[in-house]
Amino acid sequence: MASVSDLKLGKKLNEGKTKQIFELLDEPGHVLVQSKDQITAGNAVRKDQMEGKAAIANKTTSCVFRLLQDAGIKTAFVRQHSETAFVASQCEMIPIEWVCRRIATGSFLKRNPGVKEGYRFSPLKTEMFFKDDANNDPQWSEEQLLVAGLEPADLTIGRCEVDIMNKSTVAIFEILEKAWATQNCTLVDMKIEFGVNVSTKEVVLADVIDNDSWRLWPAGDRSQQKDKQVYRDLKEVTPEAMQMVKRNFEWVSEQVKLLLEPQTVGRVVVLMGSTSDMAHCERIRKACSSYGIPCNLRVTSAHKGPDETLRIKAEYEGDGMPTVFVAVAGRSNGLGPVMSGNTAYPVINCPPVTPDWGAQDIWSSLRMPSGLGCSTVLSPDAAAQHAAQILGLTNHLVWAKLRASMLNTWISLKQADKKLQHCSL
Repeated sequence: MASVSDLKLGKKLNEGKTKQIFELLDEPGHVLVQSKDQITAGNAVRKDQMEGKAAIANKTTSCVFRLLQDAGIKTAFVRQHSETAFVASQCEMIPIEWVCRRIATGSFLKRNPGVKEGYRFSPLKTEMFFKDDANNDPQWSEEQLLVAGLEPADLTIGRCEVDIMNKSTVAIFEILEKAWATQNCTLVDMKIEFGVNVSTKEVVLADVIDNDSWRLWPAGDRSQQKDKQVYRDLKEVTPEAMQMVKRNFEWVSEQVKLLLEPQTVGRVVVLMGSTSDMAHCERIRKACSSYGIPCNLRVTSAHKGPDETLRIKAEYEGDGMPTVFVAVAGRSNGLGPVMSGNTAYPVINCPPVTPDWGAQDIWSSLRMPSGLGCSTVLSPDAAAQHAAQILGLTNHLVWAKLRASMLNTWISLKQADKKLQHCSL
């Protein structure tokens, strides 16, 4: 891996308790985020050096941001550069910590007496805290943020931006919660920060997400916690205690790499009645690839070769890989019903609709004999999405792409509405 000396560093733009940020002279609009070996708690009331922490934190952050970026979440992260540093898009930070909670614990209980530890928030609980060490990071309301008149990178933080950060916080938490669940680890709560990309003027997830950023309870057991709370709870900081904290951080940095790997691998198999439907099927395959799902195309006719159709079905059932079949057949659709009647795997009808007989053709996919459970989706893109939703139940990476797509669709509508309002004014 490269070293920091390989880059031409400009001036130091910022320095916090656990990192330094430098401009990159050869990469305008980008910065180097250099982690430090310092660990702190209580706004640095307690602080210590932990040898190796910079590398551990950088590895954790890089893995988490790669997971989120692969899903489709917009972040400032560009690439990991060295063991202790990564390259990011330059942002002007919005001085708000967004906290998302699934389980009530910690400071929430102090601020909300009567709530029992372990109370589960469904939907998730989000809170905002203004970054102000002198005043111990006071909690803010949406109204306080809206009237504050913040303008990072000349972007006024108004209703649109606040709503985007709120929605993004929930989506990011849910994606990471789902990922950690594959390791039998409960994501209890998490804090994140956003910045405005100085080049694009977009609000993006920025700063870092490492073991300082969340509470993690393996098997949902607080006594096994692996996050920085262990350091906060130390009655006395001894070399032995710091080694225990470091082992916890190392455990997280190793486990987080596993979040980039699917627990199960699935596929979509598209069966077409004729190669005349190839363009329709290619659209399904292209849409599947956007979710990271392999897609195989086959040609078979349930009317003209039912034995071959069932042989192909058995071929894909035989290896045990989770599979969704998509039947593409126009006119009289026997393909979907025959498949559905002979496999326990999900089957989706996606008939190619023609202008002349389209309405009648659709009925042959909708009007199923009793005992058959295949669905019918007309759009090739939507058929792929439906297959992704099925496979996403057991593949957190596919699920993450679906969740991020939902968020990005919502954000695009929110931004379009903001632009339209400005045009109307």
